[in-house]
Amino acid sequence: MLLRLFVQNYAIIDELEIGFSPHFSVITGETGAGKSILMGAMGLILGARADASVLGNRDKKLIVEGQFDIRQKKAVLDWLAQEELDQEEALIIRREIAAAGKSRAFVNDTPVTLAQLQQLCSLLVDLHQQFDTLELEETSFQREVLDALAGQFDALEQYHALYRTLVQLRQSVSTLLEQKRTFESRAAYDRFQLEELDEAAFVAGELEAAATELKTLTHAESIRTTLQQLSFSFLTGEEALLPAFKLLLNELASQKEFHPELPALEERLRSSYEEMHDVARDLERLSEKVQVQPERTAQLNERLSLGYRLCKKHQVNTTDELLSVQQVLREKCKSVVDIDEQLQAQQKAVIETEKKARQLAATLSAARKKQIAPLEKKVNALLKQVGMPAAQLQVQINEVELGRDGFDDVSFLFDANRSGQFQSLRKVASGGELSRLMLCVKSLVAASLDLPTLIFDEIDTGISGEAARQVGLLLNDLAKSRQVICITHQPQIAGKAQSHFFVYKQLDKDPKAAAITRIKLLEQQERIDVMARMLGGDQPSAAALANAREMLS
Repeated sequence: MLLRLFVQNYAIIDELEIGFSPHFSVITGETGAGKSILMGAMGLILGARADASVLGNRDKKLIVEGQFDIRQKKAVLDWLAQEELDQEEALIIRREIAAAGKSRAFVNDTPVTLAQLQQLCSLLVDLHQQFDTLELEETSFQREVLDALAGQFDALEQYHALYRTLVQLRQSVSTLLEQKRTFESRAAYDRFQLEELDEAAFVAGELEAAATELKTLTHAESIRTTLQQLSFSFLTGEEALLPAFKLLLNELASQKEFHPELPALEERLRSSYEEMHDVARDLERLSEKVQVQPERTAQLNERLSLGYRLCKKHQVNTTDELLSVQQVLREKCKSVVDIDEQLQAQQKAVIETEKKARQLAATLSAARKKQIAPLEKKVNALLKQVGMPAAQLQVQINEVELGRDGFDDVSFLFDANRSGQFQSLRKVASGGELSRLMLCVKSLVAASLDLPTLIFDEIDTGISGEAARQVGLLLNDLAKSRQVICITHQPQIAGKAQSHFFVYKQLDKDPKAAAITRIKLLEQQERIDVMARMLGGDQPSAAALANAREMLS
């Protein structure tokens, strides 16, 4: 709801501030007083483009500021959260244009882009001016009208959830297909490399152990010769160490009783003898064990050659690193199989979810089609009341691809002259006709749709008398659940409003000074006087005054 509008330095508006009624407000005034200028200023905070030509005083910047109550506007609160902007009970939108033409926009003092401003304000204000592209022409709104009359927003929300799931599943299938194409482009080479490693069948640490064993086999002859020589020197040579050592030990043992330190020395010498004896036996055993094995050597050389070639190919250095490469390749090859399984599962889910979505979309479509005849009948009756007796609305539904709201493309077609030729609104309806048609449609669905503040400019073009009174009644009825603001020249409409603002030009005492626009909230007697002048001119008669009182009563 629009609580307050502040305008400074816009065209002939020096500075003014308006506090609006939460229900039905009208704005009247003489032609040229500035009513349309006021709407132009309003358009700036709704995201309209502007340049420095609209500045009244080139030395001051232009400011237009609107304050909105958004406590009951879930869509607005959700948008603010999505854009990470402050959420407060009162939302203040400000537009500034400097003398150089630079424009800035703010939401609660946070700078925003013009695109953001337009998105936000489309949720706050629905401005109906002549020749504007109206929401009424958009198929999304036309579909919402039928859904509101069918009372199926819960079913529609259920469909939205199902359709979101369908979109996600389709995206998942697309991603998996892309992954599959990527994997398959390398799959043949990966499988070849894996088969190569599987055939090699290396085990952990194998290459390192083979290198050690090969080193031993390569030097087996020299190792065995050395061991035999050592064993011979210890045990059986003419000057064998152990027999000589044994004689020395026996001599020392024969003297150990004659000196207290000799037993200890004899024990140490005996331990050394036994250790040397064990070493000699191990040398003899090892010399018998070490054998030259040409076949084993050739086998190890072949194995190591294969291993080193694969390590170089995969840019690794150890057996364990090579096995890690093998595991990665195995997972890659397996992932192709896994993707096929996932893809089949996701594609099946897409088919099942789409089937459910189509069933629910068919239910939504059937409910919409049931509302076509009642809607056409009610709107056409209202069009007669608001001064368009020859006008007719026709609702058309065409089936299209399944989308966010089902598979219905809803079109409102219009025939202004009972010609029998219905065409799109943009082609055949004037601005005033569109505004009145929008009023008729929205008055039927106001209780069901979360409509923003509705502003009607020139809705009374071409009507007067009873038709104007009916428009006023419709506006007043619409304002019971929504804020409505209307610029009008018709007293029949002005008399139905809760608040009446009068726009006028004020002339300065200085004859060279430009006129400026002022606006005033009228009291009861002032409303009677203004409405009487709307009926009977600048000097209203007693009958005009009486008629104005009757309209207000």
